[in-house]
Amino acid sequence: MISKRAQSLAASETMKISGMAKEMQQAGKSVISLSQGEPDFKTPEHICEAAKKAIDDGHHGYTINAGTTGLREAIVNKLKRDNGLDFTPAQIVVSNGAKQSVGFSLLAVVDEGDEVLIPAPYWVSYPEMTKLAGGVPVIVRTSFENDYKLTPEQLERHITDKTKVLILCSPSNPTGSCYSESELRELGEVLKKHPHVLVLSDEIYEYIVFDDKHVSMLQAAPWLKDRFILVNGFSKGFAMTGWRIGYIAAPQPIASAVGKIQSQETSAPSTISQIASEFAYNSEKSAEAVSHMVKAFKERRDYFIAALNEIPGVKCFTPGGAFYAFPNISGYLGKSTPDGTEIKTSTDLCMYLIEHHGLAIVPGDAFGEPDGVRLSYSASMDTLEEGIKRFKAGLKSLT
Repeated sequence: MISKRAQSLAASETMKISGMAKEMQQAGKSVISLSQGEPDFKTPEHICEAAKKAIDDGHHGYTINAGTTGLREAIVNKLKRDNGLDFTPAQIVVSNGAKQSVGFSLLAVVDEGDEVLIPAPYWVSYPEMTKLAGGVPVIVRTSFENDYKLTPEQLERHITDKTKVLILCSPSNPTGSCYSESELRELGEVLKKHPHVLVLSDEIYEYIVFDDKHVSMLQAAPWLKDRFILVNGFSKGFAMTGWRIGYIAAPQPIASAVGKIQSQETSAPSTISQIASEFAYNSEKSAEAVSHMVKAFKERRDYFIAALNEIPGVKCFTPGGAFYAFPNISGYLGKSTPDGTEIKTSTDLCMYLIEHHGLAIVPGDAFGEPDGVRLSYSASMDTLEEGIKRFKAGLKSLT
């Protein structure tokens, strides 16, 4: 009854853990959830007001498939203003969230048997989306010592005649790592020798950076322009997760292919959300709202990383962006719980923590890195302090 395609896919581990936490909370149990992948801020008021006005003005119908002209022009202007990149509205396709933008892009360019290079730790959906498109995920495990960033040598070593796409995410989910301009240029130099390889650059966390300005790979390696798919959206930087607006900027043939797939699968996203998103990019108030949120995230990061590194046996580098910590917990694998159950994997550890200590975090297994776990610091300081207390107590109970 169920297709082989559906049977081959794994459910999202992040959603599974978050769902468990909510169920336990609804049952009256005390649970601190640091598993969420969304800002804990409200959408800025000026953006909400733009949406209300759009409703009052009667913008209730469908828009054209690729997105409103106004929003696509705002995206073009933003890419020029913030990133120094030149695109036309015809090269922009607006979708129901950046997640759909990634998925439809892979459907548009990947054929059966094509290899897609995915550095690990990776966002949980990349391998599954690749399989859904008929491709073969090729996981490239990076190292904690290099802040889990892909090196040129690793990239060169894994490219074959079957390689079709490299997926890169900076700032990274799940690690928070940010590639520097020189690091991106070096990767681009490798790709210069392999013109058959496309790049899908997921830049959804672009605005949430703390120490340096975000650099798109296309800025560092402009020679990739004809085979570069830039994915971005509004969910993280503007706290608009439920508004469901993402987009691609890509060469015309790819944009047209994505648009064709979208026309058959979903058509354009919410009209009201598109109008609000256009206002988000065009309003002078947006920069202040984003800056306020990023300042809070930086304060939390500084506290959280220091607190994690004070726990014996835990090592965590300081992430440059997003709102995740990805500490190495390998020293606790192989230990046992008070009832004698062995903690063999990071999944075992996370299940133990949620069931016995009321702490929901995501196992590194879900991201292709068995020695780590992901904790989100997109929560209040009180919640983070309690989360650290439970994490420390849970680890201390292992022998």
